Amino acid sequence: WIHQERELIKELAAKHKPMFGACFGAQQISMAFGGTISDAQYKEVGWAPVYLKNHDISGIPNKLEALHWHQQMFSIPEGGKLLFSSDLLKNQGFLLGDNIVGLQFHFEPMEDNLREIAINDSSYPDDNNALKQNASEIIAHGVPAENKDVMFAILDYINK
Repeated sequence: WIHQERELIKELAAKHKPMFGACFGAQQISMAFGGTISDAQYKEVGWAPVYLKNHDISGIPNKLEALHWHQQMFSIPEGGKLLFSSDLLKNQGFLLGDNIVGLQFHFEPMEDNLREIAINDSSYPDDNNALKQNASEIIAHGVPAENKDVMFAILDYINK
């Protein structure tokens, strides 16, 4: 099914359809366009800043707090532009053309989603986590209000 998913991604891109992928979705977009997935040097689970590396999308601050829940990373696909980096991982987001965005981290969760993720996968942050946050701390942090605005800016950009 993963091969079919990548073919669908390429088909949608050929039709210039907007696409947004977070975490695994971004990895699949990267791979569909020749990128690779590998284990990251650091497992990032919790809240940490990401830094804007490309100003093609307006309305995004240079630094934001994002939810990280990963220990793998993608390469930027051919023709893509680096969009975000973190302190521990350079390739945190990419822009491909003017209608495809992939993010290794998450801007999209709301408070209920955050609780569900942290509760249902509560042991994941506990082992070898470079951000040194546990599930309770991740929930207590809450979702930064600006993340919703940034998510809307990204979706507006790819849907123009």
